Amino acid sequence: TEITLEEAQQQLASKPLLLDVREPQEFEVAHIPGARNIPRGMLEFAMTQDEGLADRQRAIVLYCKTSGRAALSAEALTKLGYLQVRSIAGGFDAWLAAGLPTDKPKPLSFE
Repeated sequence: TEITLEEAQQQLASKPLLLDVREPQEFEVAHIPGARNIPRGMLEFAMTQDEGLADRQRAIVLYCKTSGRAALSAEALTKLGYLQVRSIAGGFDAWLAAGLPTDKPKPLSFE
């Protein structure tokens, strides 16, 4: 199920598991605050191996760059038995275009 940016913001207020399924290099440039990066290619493995991710009832919100990888990830998680999986329509590109907040890594400081 895809949700709009407005619906995503509402759901994020309740602290779901927010997953960025882009590649680590993409995540490091910028991401939605509070997101955890699990690339699409590692998703099923990570979700079944990490005990902290085992709750099939927990709300999950996914995103990628434009929503293709997130849609595939949502389908995979649903097949694994996760019951509350949503992906953000338009992905991170839509989030950026709407001027919504992002986190960016801070450069190292030697001072």
